[in-house]
Amino acid sequence: MMKTALNATILTSLLTLCAVPANAHGIYLTERSKQIVLVYGEGADDMDMVKREPLIDTVAAFDDEGKPIKASHHVSGLAMLVETEAKPAFVTAVLQNGVWSRMKGGKYEKKGLDEMPGAEVSTNNIKYAVRIQSEWLGSVSALPGQTLQIVPVGPIPKLLGQKLKYQVLFQGHPVAGARVIADFVNDPDAKELVTGKDGTVTLVVRNQGLNVIHAVYNGPSDNPAKYRNVELTATLSFTLEHKPE
Repeated sequence: MMKTALNATILTSLLTLCAVPANAHGIYLTERSKQIVLVYGEGADDMDMVKREPLIDTVAAFDDEGKPIKASHHVSGLAMLVETEAKPAFVTAVLQNGVWSRMKGGKYEKKGLDEMPGAEVSTNNIKYAVRIQSEWLGSVSALPGQTLQIVPVGPIPKLLGQKLKYQVLFQGHPVAGARVIADFVNDPDAKELVTGKDGTVTLVVRNQGLNVIHAVYNGPSDNPAKYRNVELTATLSFTLEHKPE
């Protein structure tokens, strides 16, 4: 009986994990073993990016003038690698995570309002990511394909603890009401700051290493019969160099 109860507990836990809302996670680009990788997860939890390969809409790369560089992605073991024809200044990705709905008091299911007409929440989830791959001292403009994008206003500091202003763009324009945190990897539950009319927030650079800023914005539905809004998430990642050894 104890074994049966334990198995039931494990099964319940797995079902709960499977029902975690899609909007709790994001994608971001980083380097591992000197290679660019696309990560799906939240906080320090890396989820299975390989099984989500069919959801990847695009990966792209650009030089420091914003000109496209040929880029591709492929599975390598448990990782999703991004390879570029030349050294990029910026790398981007888009992942279509699909429609998720939840009945009041229930769990998220990958269904639309046509299948769950009484759903309390129903969203189409799209996730965007930009990585500044090189030491970048100029301004970052809106990049192709990034419906929601976080851009630094001014040069990125060389040391942690300094303040940096960010602007959130929706369809290339500053947007109010986006919710932003400074450290998606190490502090995913931090209190969010909300962008004002100019789309900006000012945050302290958290890490002398990988920094991943995360933003969420609920845009209008383009298919009200299927879902009530489009929930967009965006990340901006960059790395501060450590002192020479």
